[in-house]
Amino acid sequence: MKLKAAFVCIHNSCRSQMAEAIAREMASDILEVYSAGTQEYPEVKPMALAVLKEDGLDTSMLHPKLLKDIPNSLDILITMGCGVECPFVPTRYRADWGLDDPSGGPIDGFRETRDLIKQKMAELVDQIKADTLWKN
Repeated sequence: MKLKAAFVCIHNSCRSQMAEAIAREMASDILEVYSAGTQEYPEVKPMALAVLKEDGLDTSMLHPKLLKDIPNSLDILITMGCGVECPFVPTRYRADWGLDDPSGGPIDGFRETRDLIKQKMAELVDQIKADTLWKN
């Protein structure tokens, strides 16, 4: 059985969308992946989509979603570092990745954020596979 994991930020338009796409690529064997925001936003940031496509990632399923659009009980909840005050979402593990929002900046900032998410995702996957996530 796959673990339910969600990546959350304010608008679900950049970092959490990148995390969703990267998690689907790196961990689809162990994670059922979601992303969401606490406020509505009309679209995923074009530069976020561009840097994901640079890595050959599928972005066709990405669109902004709200917390009400994802399961209300999760195994893993990751916030992106945007000061999100999430309503209570039952979860076994919660962490904040503390990522700066590259929105409004140059594409290199989006690439840096993508690469940090890939690094953090690899660490998360390693912890899950080693069964050490729940011991932190």
